Amino acid sequence: MRIHHVGIAVSDLDASIAMYRDVFHAELTHRVASPSEGQETALMSAGGTELELMMPTREDSPVGKFVAKRGPGMHHVAFAVPDIRKALAEARAAGMQLVDEEPRTGVHGSPIAFIHPKSAGGVLTELVEE
Repeated sequence: MRIHHVGIAVSDLDASIAMYRDVFHAELTHRVASPSEGQETALMSAGGTELELMMPTREDSPVGKFVAKRGPGMHHVAFAVPDIRKALAEARAAGMQLVDEEPRTGVHGSPIAFIHPKSAGGVLTELVEE
């Protein structure tokens, strides 16, 4: 298993892209609006690590609620797994609370699922099938 990406909630996507590009030399690789998720996302590559910058487009979206409650900041850590259904079954068997009982398609186009922060050391954890 490896870290797939780090998700960061932001309030201004353009300013955040510019900051990560200019200060940390990250490269914008993809940008997409997700009306169903209520967010706009920018994927940036930084030294072999991917950052997922997420700006809410609706206050009632998961990222919108996160920003309203906590402000901009780290939202989640995503781990690459070879078989997401197996990883979910193992997490369930270990007594972890799942946000997603079944995988869904994420912004990367791959199946994803989230594990609740209460079960993962206080950090929202995403599984991404590779």
